[in-house]
Amino acid sequence: MTTARLCPGCDLPLLPQVAEQGQSAYCPRCNTRLYRGGHFRFSSELAIALACLILFIPAHFFPLITIRLFGVMIPATLTSGTFSLAPNFPAVALLILFCSSIAPLLVCGSVLGAQVGLRFRRIKLFRRSLWIIEHLKHWAMFDVFLVSLGISCFKVQDYADIFVGPGLYSLVLLQLLTALLLTRISINRYWEAWQPETEHKKYSHARHCHHCHMTQDDHDNCVRCDFPLHKRMPQSIQKTWAYLIAATVFIFPANLYPISIFLNNGKRVEDTIFSGVASLVNSDMLGIAIIIFIASIVVPVAKILGLAFILLNIQFKRSVNHLQRMKLYRFIQWIGKWSMMDLFVISIMVTLIDRDQLLDFTPGPGAIAFGVVVVLTMLAAESLDSRLIWDNYEQRTK
Repeated sequence: MTTARLCPGCDLPLLPQVAEQGQSAYCPRCNTRLYRGGHFRFSSELAIALACLILFIPAHFFPLITIRLFGVMIPATLTSGTFSLAPNFPAVALLILFCSSIAPLLVCGSVLGAQVGLRFRRIKLFRRSLWIIEHLKHWAMFDVFLVSLGISCFKVQDYADIFVGPGLYSLVLLQLLTALLLTRISINRYWEAWQPETEHKKYSHARHCHHCHMTQDDHDNCVRCDFPLHKRMPQSIQKTWAYLIAATVFIFPANLYPISIFLNNGKRVEDTIFSGVASLVNSDMLGIAIIIFIASIVVPVAKILGLAFILLNIQFKRSVNHLQRMKLYRFIQWIGKWSMMDLFVISIMVTLIDRDQLLDFTPGPGAIAFGVVVVLTMLAAESLDSRLIWDNYEQRTK
């Protein structure tokens, strides 16, 4: 019997080979990275994760920026916008707090949990930590928040003087270390350290575990991580369609209702996403207008249409362009988080501009619908099993 490993992206049986130092092994059909080559030390990931957790303190408690508005110094911390929104918009506040603080904190903390679980052989801690890393890494959005902070500074520069705070330096460094951590960490390496995938034989009904990525014979539960074992993620197509349809419903109020309300000397200005982009163009902020237009209008619509296109191709069993659909799916996964930019801008603006009737900024009802669209489209991308894209390809080439 020949040893084999199923590709997690398309289920292609492959013969495992050792990659050289500085190189990675990729699936020849769908281009999914299978594993990295060279020597690896968990201690380096532990050091980076500890540094991230230390930087969380100054990044969250020291001001990112401070503005001088009407002679008053107004500081803005990473979480101040969340607390400003919480009384009237708790759902939006919770989403912003989750993406800007809770998710990255859980991911960094789970790296420590995984290493403690590995060292002391605590399977529950080890398994939960790796689950958190794999499922929440796309929700850690320091990079999106930093871009949103820059856009907010451009918006308020006509009203106030802006001063950089010590929290911003900490946040930039925290983002760099978090990005480094996410590029280095490999779920496969952790599970291989827990229990190596050795002497596995190629069976006619082999299964690939979606959680620990171990290829094995057909069982009810994975022999390594004990998660339920399925040939494909249960009801993947139905869940993805449900999220997409719900997102399509909410995208209309998200674009038709005001997403922000600006009060200037008693004059009330309500902006939808599109009118906000138009006002930025009229204010000679074309670059920012393009960024907001792409992140808040193009990206959500593109995610819905792109995932619907993939689903229709799966259900109608299209037998061409499988690799192109796989590339589209990966692009949708990567770009999904950037839709949060508008909500981050709103939370920062709420913190900076709050002078009662003289100058005020508050979210509109469209912000709630837009937040729902962002969450639903990201959940839709996570719910789709990419191996379904290749099922028709497998049938065609048998």
